[in-house]
Amino acid sequence: MPLAPPILQTTLAHRPPDRRGKVRDIYDFGDQLLIVATDRISAFDHVLGSGIPDKGKVLTQISVFWFGWTRSIVANHVLSTDPSDYPLEARSGAAILAGRSMLVKRTEPLPIECVARGYLSGSGWKDYVATGEVCGNRLPPGLRESERLPQPIFTPATKAQSGHDINISEA
Repeated sequence: MPLAPPILQTTLAHRPPDRRGKVRDIYDFGDQLLIVATDRISAFDHVLGSGIPDKGKVLTQISVFWFGWTRSIVANHVLSTDPSDYPLEARSGAAILAGRSMLVKRTEPLPIECVARGYLSGSGWKDYVATGEVCGNRLPPGLRESERLPQPIFTPATKAQSGHDINISEA
């Protein structure tokens, strides 16, 4: 069975998204947002021209799992992942939205990106060359660019609206 072509952008009833991120399209419905994960590929803060079929569905299902798993610990913003619950304007796109979208409460996001890094590349390499550390993690001397790390490390960053994210320490 052939894969469907990747979905690189969405529209709802001829309405473009109110905001387009590197991977997600966001539609504003007042106190609710519809977040749609596309199949766009982002590498080092740049969107590439091609996509990976169903990548957005995989990303959404991972998020849905973790939001459900942690709901008893901390409340979250997810209202529904069922397109029949979405605002009327969005329901016409149910075939595309199914499995790759969430209707959420509008909240004030914490602009932090959490990255588990197994290789020393990109901004991590730049930080390592300058300080011997990545996000406060001291690394062994003599590592080479793109080398596999002795063990994966947690490397948080600010989530920039445009341009590159900025690495920060866990502290």
